[in-house]
Amino acid sequence: MKNSVKKEETYYESIIKQGYTRREFIKFATYMTAFMGLKFSAVGQIMEALETKKRIPVIWEHFQECTGCSESFIRSDHPLVADLIFDHISLDYTDTLMAAAGHNAEEAKQASMKENYGKYILVVEGAIPTKNNGVYCTIAGRTAVDIIKESAEGAAAIITFGSCSSYGGVQAASPNPTGSVPVDKIIKNKPIIKVPGCPPISEVMTAIVLHYATFETLPELDSQGRPKQFYGKRVHDSCYRRPYFDAGLFVESFDSEEAKKGYCLYKMGCRGPVTYNSCGTTGWNNGVSFPVKSGYPCIGCSENNFWDNSPFYKRLENIPGTSIEATADKIGKIILGTAAAGAAAHTIATNVLKKKELKENECMGEINENRIKE
Repeated sequence: MKNSVKKEETYYESIIKQGYTRREFIKFATYMTAFMGLKFSAVGQIMEALETKKRIPVIWEHFQECTGCSESFIRSDHPLVADLIFDHISLDYTDTLMAAAGHNAEEAKQASMKENYGKYILVVEGAIPTKNNGVYCTIAGRTAVDIIKESAEGAAAIITFGSCSSYGGVQAASPNPTGSVPVDKIIKNKPIIKVPGCPPISEVMTAIVLHYATFETLPELDSQGRPKQFYGKRVHDSCYRRPYFDAGLFVESFDSEEAKKGYCLYKMGCRGPVTYNSCGTTGWNNGVSFPVKSGYPCIGCSENNFWDNSPFYKRLENIPGTSIEATADKIGKIILGTAAAGAAAHTIATNVLKKKELKENECMGEINENRIKE
């Protein structure tokens, strides 16, 4: 990272200068349009924005965190996804990834914030300690509280990457000895987009920045301030193990035959039925897998107070509904009555049919095996 404010150029100019072709640029625009859940007709709009708009400066602050969000960011499966952030959005300051250090780095940050006052995006990774005047997280002799107030003053919008800056994370877990809080407990006068997860998915992080860069508006948010296109449905709703849940077929222990067959992990403490994220549809590591697919129950890391919701192997009780179309804004509104009775009846009927089907398959398997022996 250079010590001076970068020369203004469009996203497209920056992308082409890095050696990418026009074809690769179009593929990237199409990929991100689909990923953001937009109609195909929006591809042209995104391309035009990338071709004509100047790059949005980004100031990226790190406080109480493990740097897992940055680690996730740089491991995107699409080369242009990572490059968009590190080379093409004018990342003017990040005290973890930049080459500059000390006074040079701070001078570049101050210059960028002054020159781009009211225009830059502030990205925050990590919770903010408040006890004892915030001494538990100090950078260059200044507390995190002081730094974020200064950095947020001229920001057009704030994006909180990870559950620590979005909700407080493990640092805010009981008994919270440092008084850690999320960003929205400190900053009250700026639009904040929460992108929780421990860590979030890299493509989701990039898509949020690209959405704001393209439309200059926040994406549609749910009641907790999360982008609906990525946090609008439960992990449970897109889980390939969902049919086993409906059929009442569960893993009882990790070394069981049920586990080998891929049965539902609900009884092992899976938080998928109450967790909103796109893990099941997007996946990790080139879309290869996600925790449930790897045989490990979801711990609900994109939900508020997820750390205090442990032990993670304890079975959930009273799951509020099983509707595939349920969203974070509607969950909790399902009460005892017709809706609950209908859901229960549907689940019972599904269980009966599924078990009947499995029984018939077992019988057919035995018949075929006997025929072969004969």
